[in-house]
Amino acid sequence: MHVMPAQQAKNQFGDLLMKAQHEPVEISKHGKRVAVVISPEEYDRFTELKLQSLKAVLAESLAQAEKGELHSIDDVFGPLTQDELNGH
Repeated sequence: MHVMPAQQAKNQFGDLLMKAQHEPVEISKHGKRVAVVISPEEYDRFTELKLQSLKAVLAESLAQAEKGELHSIDDVFGPLTQDELNGH
C-alpha cells in the first residue's frame, strides 16, 4: 500500500487519484493514518464482502432462533462490529 502525507495528497491530488486506481493509498497526518483512498471497484468489492458477512450472520442467527437458541443482539452483531473495527 502506498503511503502519502496529507500535505502531499493535497498538493498532488491528481497523482493520488491515479495511484488509488492501482492500489489503496494511505493518507497520514503527523505520522498517524487518517484515511485510505481506494478505487470505486475496490470499494464495491469491500461493500459486497460486508453484505455477504451480514447475510451469513443473519442466516446463522435465524437458524439458531428456529432451534430455540436465542442470543442477545450483542452476541449476534458483536463479531461484525469487531471485524469492521479491525478492518475486515
